Amino acid sequence: MYDVVGICAPCMDLNLNFANFPTQGLGEGIKQLSWQGGNKVSSGMVACARLGAKCAILGSAGDDIFGHFIVGDFKQHGIDTSAMKIKTGENSSLAVVLSEAAEGSRTFLFREGSGARYNHDNINADMLCGAKYFYICQADEVVCHAVDIARDASVKIFVDADTYSAKMVDLIPKIDIFVGSEFFYNAMFGDSAPHLYEANCRKIMDMGPQIVLFTFGEKGCVGVSSDGFFTMPAFQVDIVDTVGAGDVFHGAFLAGLVKGRIVQDAARFASAVAAIKCTRIGGRAGIPSLETVERFLQDGFIDYTEIDERVKFYERGLENYARN
Repeated sequence: MYDVVGICAPCMDLNLNFANFPTQGLGEGIKQLSWQGGNKVSSGMVACARLGAKCAILGSAGDDIFGHFIVGDFKQHGIDTSAMKIKTGENSSLAVVLSEAAEGSRTFLFREGSGARYNHDNINADMLCGAKYFYICQADEVVCHAVDIARDASVKIFVDADTYSAKMVDLIPKIDIFVGSEFFYNAMFGDSAPHLYEANCRKIMDMGPQIVLFTFGEKGCVGVSSDGFFTMPAFQVDIVDTVGAGDVFHGAFLAGLVKGRIVQDAARFASAVAAIKCTRIGGRAGIPSLETVERFLQDGFIDYTEIDERVKFYERGLENYARN
């Protein structure tokens, strides 16, 4: 039995942080470099597992050095990878993530790997049907088929609705927990005023989900459930890199629900986890332990002892996994 089973097309992230983006034709020194695993459900699952949930991942990767890193990193965080497919002779996805300290902006350069494309063979029905939650971020044909399998087994469906699409809207009636991004919200409702947040959340809820949240970055999040509507401000921290903040929020929110937190408390917990993540480079190095989050929620202090050990590991992470 798993708390959470997720499906995603994981990738390798090369995170590069600059004081300022280089002017065309000129150079600029790199402040920080970090090799980390990436993509939405993948990083959310790492957060979920680090915070105490029992997790397994469905998907695939190539048999190149990046694929070995991707699988190794899941294992490093206690995620069951026994259903992951390693495709011989195919490459894994790679993202070069450029972040600028001066403006807090970021740019992504992405190569989709053929080895990351999942299909029906990636759906381990026994593993999926033994979960409490099925964690998704897409509404493609494979995922929709897996959703039907999960629902037939009374598994709750949790979605990271970051990108708006008609297919994702069509899937909403089958979703139990809907967490959408500001981009999804604006695409569906327009750039609405805050006084419309509750009404629009309830429109999603009326379509089927029992819990609806929308995240708005530094403006915090809003949500509605059977306990009512709430707003949650974001925590103020010294931001180094916002890459993966939404992914980590999703995973932490789900971990909070798994551990029995009520919805508003789980949202506050997830906001704290995402804030701490943003104080370090990349989507995973700054994900805190449960003890670190609880201390932060209590008095605002962030213990970086364990976090910065991981930061150093990820600076040479590719080398570490290559040796293994």
